[in-house]
Amino acid sequence: MNLIKSKKRVADHAEVFTPPWLVEKMLDLVKGETERIDSRFLEPACGSGNFLVPVLQRKLAAVEVKFGKTEFERRHYSLLAVMCTYGIELLPDNIAECRANMLEVFAEYLNLDEMDDLYRAAFYVLSENLVHGDALTMRRHDGQPITFAEWGYLGKGKFQRRDFRFDALTQMSSFSQEGALFAHLGKHEVFTPVKAYPPMTTRELACSPLGDGLGEAI
Repeated sequence: MNLIKSKKRVADHAEVFTPPWLVEKMLDLVKGETERIDSRFLEPACGSGNFLVPVLQRKLAAVEVKFGKTEFERRHYSLLAVMCTYGIELLPDNIAECRANMLEVFAEYLNLDEMDDLYRAAFYVLSENLVHGDALTMRRHDGQPITFAEWGYLGKGKFQRRDFRFDALTQMSSFSQEGALFAHLGKHEVFTPVKAYPPMTTRELACSPLGDGLGEAI
């Protein structure tokens, strides 16, 4: 694979892609987390998915080991694996490629076509989890604050979603440090979601409206 798309992009954005062999070695440093279906990964400069795609592949391998014999659970835990991967990318072509690459891996694993509710649900989740924006300013490309969805699987085909602002989440570690101004408070007293949703099925996720002009993005 090419590690650069153009010299201009390197000069303008310092864009250089990590080679696959190095990605695998780095992920092996947190091997246990990459093989946990519900562990959350955020790549703040995700490019076209050099790190997120192999993370998803490892999570799907864990799904196969744990739920490969139960199709209902296999499908829903596979979607949870997608839900637990997040990315931010400055360049629009990269974020579109990342969403497409992640969706392709997911669809190939479950042998889905574009009309399957699960495919469309994953399409929606990726449009929410993979953000076109700037991780340094913590804002989307349209200037709005970056917000991430925290997804959870409730069982029996139902998923829970709560939205949190990225700039608040980055402060979480400082609040928990001994001697910090808010150290005596519980996380629930400081980090409240900006929005919470009722439990949703894959059909309801599949029918969710796309924001951010994503109708043609994947």
